[in-house]
Amino acid sequence: MARLRDPARGCPWDVAQDFASIAPYTIEEAYEVADAIDRGDMAALRDELGDLQLQVVYHARMAEEAGAFDLAEVIAGIADKMVRRHPHVFGDGEPGPGWEALKAAERAGHA
Repeated sequence: MARLRDPARGCPWDVAQDFASIAPYTIEEAYEVADAIDRGDMAALRDELGDLQLQVVYHARMAEEAGAFDLAEVIAGIADKMVRRHPHVFGDGEPGPGWEALKAAERAGHA
């Protein structure tokens, strides 16, 4: 993605994109993942998951260019979130509030 977005030797279309211009493609790919699941088409699901992952890489690269965060931080963040939301799996905790309750508590803490 760094090469595609390189202003000197990258693809002019890719270089011209920003978060807003790429967002509709991200949504479209998510719908295509859901459609492949609905159809039970595992080959299409594989392809669509790759397309959706490309969107994650694209957004993370643009964020890195802006000095905000990089893909490694996105991955570390989701890993940390899974550990936080599953204390009964990754720690000594007992099964407690469900995923949605933990998610709501996290959001309340960020407000």
